[in-house]
Amino acid sequence: MDVNIQFRKEGNLLIGFIEGEIDTFTAPTLREELEKIHLSTEISVELDLSKVSYIDSTGLGVFVAFYKRATKENANLKLVNLSSRLTRLFEITGLSELMDIEEGGISHASI
Repeated sequence: MDVNIQFRKEGNLLIGFIEGEIDTFTAPTLREELEKIHLSTEISVELDLSKVSYIDSTGLGVFVAFYKRATKENANLKLVNLSSRLTRLFEITGLSELMDIEEGGISHASI
């Protein structure tokens, strides 16, 4: 399965809609798209994972790398609309202690 990433900007908020499976084969595509984002203190990034069905360790690594970059650039990053299954994955790995993660919750309108 492929991964699809689309972005929408709303003022100082950049919302990334990610769909599909994030694994060894699709993670490089996600990494490339995230690397294109210009991060700064003036921008907040929300990555909507409501349509992500699977993440493996490679996918987690992409999110960790992007989190580190956002932290270094003093940008705000939040992962939103995670399924309970994905939320549990971030909890088990301890990443939920580092990253701003919101399970389910309010969903932004799709693109």
